[in-house]
Amino acid sequence: METLELSPFFVVFIVLLGAVGSRGGGRRSQLGTDVVGLGGQTPDYSQLYPHLCPGKQSWTMTQQPLRGVTSLRFNQDQSCFCCAMETGVRVYNVEPLMEKGHLVLIWDDAREGKDSKDKLVLEFTFTKPVLAVRMRHDKIVIVLRNRIYVYSFPDNPRKLFEFDTRDNPKGLCDLCPSLEKQLLVFPGHKCGSLQLVDLASTKPGTSSAPFTINAHQSDVACVSLNQPGTVVASASQKGTLIRLFDTQSKEKLVELRRGTDPATLYCINFSHDSSFLCASSDKGTVHIFALKDTRLNRRSALARVGKVGPMIGQYVDSQWSLASFTVPAESACICAFGRNTSKNVNSVIAICVDGTFHKYVFTPDGNCNREAFDVYLDICDDDDF
Repeated sequence: METLELSPFFVVFIVLLGAVGSRGGGRRSQLGTDVVGLGGQTPDYSQLYPHLCPGKQSWTMTQQPLRGVTSLRFNQDQSCFCCAMETGVRVYNVEPLMEKGHLVLIWDDAREGKDSKDKLVLEFTFTKPVLAVRMRHDKIVIVLRNRIYVYSFPDNPRKLFEFDTRDNPKGLCDLCPSLEKQLLVFPGHKCGSLQLVDLASTKPGTSSAPFTINAHQSDVACVSLNQPGTVVASASQKGTLIRLFDTQSKEKLVELRRGTDPATLYCINFSHDSSFLCASSDKGTVHIFALKDTRLNRRSALARVGKVGPMIGQYVDSQWSLASFTVPAESACICAFGRNTSKNVNSVIAICVDGTFHKYVFTPDGNCNREAFDVYLDICDDDDF
């Protein structure tokens, strides 16, 4: 993986977003707490150094970037997404699609003072590469390859927790944005396991028995929490199955089959009410699964045959996506759920590194059609800022 040269220290900068613009050079306003951080709606600022920051609902370039895009990520309420480029960082509103912010310098230009040092909001320095950053309204989590740090945030940050982890080269980690549950999840020490930590009940400076879920037989490749923090979804490096677990009881709730061929999953995301789940992979397909009413998911035709052998039985018993759509296979993408247009019509948004924006609507019976297409990189020119 390409790394950013910051020897001998690796730095995480946090800034506030300033001017914004809309398509066609329209009205501008100031970004407020809708993006900067109330109620767990904080965007992930790991995009400020994308070469070091792969993560949950993000995708980071390891080859030649398409149109200069090196990383993509949704914020925690899926209302915005962040696009890291070789020239800076852009922040977009999802619905309606418009550019909300554009960062080239990592400063808060709204702060008074002519000295650039007066505009820096926060700075965290480490001696090893920073692989991911997660945020909620009161905490910031910084992920290194073998260690995770948790700090209070944003006023007078101080280190609250420090966790040793299994080798975690992708910086996998997720943090629940809910006010009621402060759950942190990351790969456990055992291969294929997940470790969950309740930051509210764990006292700073103390150690407690790890809360571990044995999710897969091979290493975890993707992990995601639903917004209340009650369910965790994960996939292994094989990428054929997505398993969901209750975060309280550790019981497996359901097993979802993406496909039969191995794949690299880029993204797993829950709908706002946890009724559906979407996932994208390097196969160029975005799959949509039902969680609230799993009878909507497709089953293998062999399920009607009756009793089969144990190996085939695992395949037959799996639940397949109720709907799916494709994007260019050579263009990695992240996906999330959009606003519901009606009670029986839902939507999924796919953001691709080739600069394209796709919106598909689907119904409970599995019909899925494209409703919108755009090129988000063409929405606002650099000259507008």
